[in-house]
Order: sequence, then structure tokens, then C-alpha cells
Amino acid sequence: MIRRWSQPNGYRQVLNISLPLVASMGTLTLMQFTDRIFLANHSINAISAALPAGLASFTFISFFMAVANYTNAFVAQYTGARAFSRVGLAVWQGIYFALISAVLLSLFFFIAEPLFDVIGHAPAIRSLEIVYFKILILGSGLVVVGSALACFYTGRGLTWTIMFVHLGGAVVNIPLDYCLINGVGPFPQLGIVGAGIATVTAYMIIVIILCLLFLSPFNRRRFSTWQNRRFDPDLFRRLMVYGFPSGVQLFLEIFGFTFFIQMTGRIGNFELATSNIVFTIQSLVFIPMVGFHIGNSTLVGQAIGRGVPADGEYATTSVLHLAMIYMGLLVLSFLLFPHPLLNLFQSDFNGSGQPTEVLILGTNLLRFVCIYCFFDALNLVYSGAIKGAGDTRFCMWMVAALLVGVMILPVFIAVEVFHVGIYAAWVLATFFACSLGITFFLRYRSGKWKTMQVIESHSARKNT
Repeated sequence: MIRRWSQPNGYRQVLNISLPLVASMGTLTLMQFTDRIFLANHSINAISAALPAGLASFTFISFFMAVANYTNAFVAQYTGARAFSRVGLAVWQGIYFALISAVLLSLFFFIAEPLFDVIGHAPAIRSLEIVYFKILILGSGLVVVGSALACFYTGRGLTWTIMFVHLGGAVVNIPLDYCLINGVGPFPQLGIVGAGIATVTAYMIIVIILCLLFLSPFNRRRFSTWQNRRFDPDLFRRLMVYGFPSGVQLFLEIFGFTFFIQMTGRIGNFELATSNIVFTIQSLVFIPMVGFHIGNSTLVGQAIGRGVPADGEYATTSVLHLAMIYMGLLVLSFLLFPHPLLNLFQSDFNGSGQPTEVLILGTNLLRFVCIYCFFDALNLVYSGAIKGAGDTRFCMWMVAALLVGVMILPVFIAVEVFHVGIYAAWVLATFFACSLGITFFLRYRSGKWKTMQVIESHSARKNT
């Protein structure tokens, strides 16, 4: 392990690429975390509505965002192959897809009312869910455009830039969030509406900064970021071929947990609110881990582009070690200090339970998180490796099968037919998360990813 620190694709290189992404994802998590703290202290209905509506909007966004994010694999493999002029062209195909996505996503504005009618939460919560969802979905195109632009840096391993850009978004979001929710200074008190406006404003700032950096004079010369802005049918088609399964996979995963949250609302408002709080705390684990996922995908993609998959295998082992240490520290904090974390979300809880009951149920649910987060690490590390090489179809089909067979049908039957309590529902969710981790570990060990590649051959690149 000491030698692994300084070796290529060892701990130091992994941390150099992944830590800024962890910090970047952590910044986005912090934005959501503080947003929900402010809403929890504003009203119990606001926090009860925020996560279901936020998850519903992200469920629709997730497919488009994941397809745009797959630009990262193309950038990484072109970088490994030293085909730098193709980097700018690849990013532009992601941008064109993101612009199409922005138009399509805005259409979901018109299904907000029937969507939350089907979900069936209490009327006071439903009205807040609808308005929050509408604001987020109208600004969702910014998230997809930002994802495509960020790949220009993450695919080349220059992740510090993305960290500082997202930090700039947080600097705008957090104070604006507080002011618009609570009506501080010249700002009106808008509650959950203010939270939505602050979030969209922050993403707009992020996209503007990324656009300016992408089109800088240096990047125009080095990577043809302006000269190669044309639409390339063949490259766009390959982005869709490999990116579409990746998008479906993320959509299905988010849909599964969105479905789970909505089903907890069928158990009771108190169970819904407490599950929302625990999932928000869990985001401290999951979203920063996406930094390791992207970092590993980048290193594997660059190794495939160089024609040396063994480098990607070495990087994956390094990432796994670091990810497990990270998870271990967070699990320890969840086991030792659950009450301080849960107390951040305390309000009057009128009609939904007493603070003591929230602490008891929340502490027990955090123990489920402690069990499955290690399997989440397997999921993110190994799926990042095989997707970085191009093995996206397997990921899509396996997630679909496990989602239906282990999550959706069992949870629906348990809640609607057998009327089980919250603990039984969480057992099923934990089993689903563990199944994903084991499945991707076994696929990685098969070694099929080592023979894959998403970019064209060297001779084809020379002729384009």
C-alpha cells in the first residue's frame, strides 16, 4: 500500500483527480442539505414536500444528465489517445444533446398536477410538491448543459476547475436560499418557492462560468473548442449508443428510490418526513462518492484510450481502497453521532410526530444506511470502471432487472397488500442496494470491459 501511493494510477493520482470531484459533489450536496435544513425549520410540510418533488424532478432529469455525462468517457479516451482536436468536437455533441434535452424537459411542467395526484400525498403537501417541481423542471436544462460542459475538464482529469466552479454556485445558492425562504432583508418570504428559485439561479451561474472557460483562447487553440463546434452525426450517434444505456440506468436507479420515497408517504406522513430527513443525511455519503465514480471512470477511460487496460485495473483497486475508508469514517459518525445530525432538521413536527419519535425512528433508519453504503461503494467504483470502458448495456439491463424484481414489486406488494411498517420497506431497499454492488463487482471481475472502446480506431481518427 505504501508503494501504491506514488505509482501511476495509485492513491496520489486517484486523490488528485477524485478529491476535487468529491468536494465538488459535496458542494452540490451542501446546497441541497442547507436547502432542506432551511425548509425543515420553515415548516414540516415544506420538508415533507421537498424531497419527493426534488426526487421526482431529478428522476426526469437523470436520464438526460447521464447521457450528457457520458461525454466524459469520450473525452477521457480521446485524451488517452492524444487526439486532442477530437475533445472539443465530443463536448459539442454533448452540448447539442443537452440543448435538445432542455426543450424536452420543460414539457414535464404540464404533467405536475396529474403526477402528484397519482402519488397521493396529503393536499397541503401536494400543493407544495407541485410548485417546487415546476420551478426545478423549468431550470433542469441548465443541469444537463452544465454536465456536458463539465466533462471537458473531468474527462481530462482536471477536476480542480470543476470544484471551484461548483463552489461559486454554492456561494450564490446558500445565502440566496436562506433569504428567499425566510424573507430576509429586501427579499420576500417565498418558502419552498424561494428554495427552487435559488437552486435554478445557482445552476445558471455554474453554466455561465463553464461556458466562458470552455471557449477561452487557450482551449480554442489546444482543443478546437470553437472551430469544431459542428454537429458530427457519427460521433453524436456513438454518444447516443453508449450514453443512452447509461442514461436509462441512472433513470431507473433514481426512479426506484423515488418510488420508494413515495411509498413511504403511503405508510404515513411521519414516516415520509423522517425518511426524507434520513435520505438527505445519506446524500452526504452517496453524492460525494460520485466523485470517486467519475474519477475512476476517467482513469479507466484514459487507460483504454492508451491501449493499456491494466492501468485501469490498478486505478480501480486504488479507488476501492479509498472509497471504503471514506465510507467507514462516515458509518462511524452515523453510529456515534446520529442525534446531532437529526437535530439539524427539527421543527415543531405538528401532526407528524414529536421530536423524540423522530430521533428514535431516524436513528434506526440510519443503521440501514450504515449497512448498505459499503455496497453502494462497490456499485459506484465498479460501475464507473466498466462504464468508462463502454460496458453500458450490461449496467442498464441488470439495474432494470434488479429494480423490478427486488425493489418496485416487493415494496409495492409489502406496502399496498400486506400494509407493512417502515422497517420492512427499508429492509427491501437495503437488499436492492446490496444486490447492485455485488452485481457490478462480479461483472468487473469477468474482465470483459478490458476489450471495449467507445472511440473510433486510430486510423479513423487520423482521417477525421
